[in-house]
Amino acid sequence: MAKISKKRKAALEKVDLTKLHTVEEAMAAVKAANTAKFDASVDLHIRLGVDPRQADQALRGTVSLPNGTGKTKKVVVFCTPDKEAEAKEAGADYVGLDDLVEKVQGGWLDFDVAVAMPSVMAKIGRIARVLGPRGLMPNPKTGTVTMDLANAVKDVKGGKISFRVDKFGIIHSAIGRVSFTPEKLAENAQELLNLIVKMKPASAKGTYMKSLTVASTMSPGIKVDPKSIK
Repeated sequence: MAKISKKRKAALEKVDLTKLHTVEEAMAAVKAANTAKFDASVDLHIRLGVDPRQADQALRGTVSLPNGTGKTKKVVVFCTPDKEAEAKEAGADYVGLDDLVEKVQGGWLDFDVAVAMPSVMAKIGRIARVLGPRGLMPNPKTGTVTMDLANAVKDVKGGKISFRVDKFGIIHSAIGRVSFTPEKLAENAQELLNLIVKMKPASAKGTYMKSLTVASTMSPGIKVDPKSIK
């Protein structure tokens, strides 16, 4: 059994890992239990009563977190030359088409979000096997396949995140950093959770939101009471 450090033991004594916390309590607890010396990510893990194999229950979407994520995301835009200036002015880190597709085929993945024009998706299809498994494939449902490249880039830079349910029926999403106040983390969490509640598929049976857990990169999971969602 791995030995627990004094620092981690002291942090664990500050929280009750068996208790169901309100959203606000959980955010304060995850900060107290964090032992990282860096500004760790705070992530929400939402287990839903859905069957992702059913098309209408394979939930995915986007949400703009009111307080951002605390991380500036690198955005690549796949577009024709006439749209490059627009994308750059909006804050895109990389713009282009054939050259970028070739770079990705060669193993380059130094970006967090990919945005593309509808007319270039046929070319993006050549790298779908690379982008898809990493959740980087542009998609109209998440607003990343669009002619309005400027707004798409600004949304991502401003705290808009994408989420999707995995094959186990769980959504994993970053909602901020441990440097955020509990209030800001709670606001971000509520924004995401409210949207997921609204997205409940009509065909989903039984308990929809089965469990909620929040954790930082260096903390144990803190249980959240689904009934505390406002």
